[in-house]
Amino acid sequence: MKDDNFFERVYEVARLIPSGRVTSYGAIATYLGTKGSSRMVGYAMQACGRALPPVPAHRVVNRQGLLTAKFHFGGNLMEQLLASEGVVVIDDQVQDFKSLFWDPAIELAL
Repeated sequence: MKDDNFFERVYEVARLIPSGRVTSYGAIATYLGTKGSSRMVGYAMQACGRALPPVPAHRVVNRQGLLTAKFHFGGNLMEQLLASEGVVVIDDQVQDFKSLFWDPAIELAL
């Protein structure tokens, strides 16, 4: 991975999350070698609105599969974007979270 700033490194990982899959802030932080900085990953997701190429921030949820950042998307946009990819969300909770979870430490292992 390039030696860019932390937010750019987060964006690089988030862009690799496949459609129809989700990951967590903590999983990204751990993959980047900054375990315990999941809140910073959240800040990066919050700031990614103008990033190019675009960042699929809607695919990043909390460690329990909750859409804790949905208010940043306005209304139900985060849920709608996930639904358009086949991800079922009920009461702000990703259903079948364990099977949809994309762990960058496993998926991007060399």
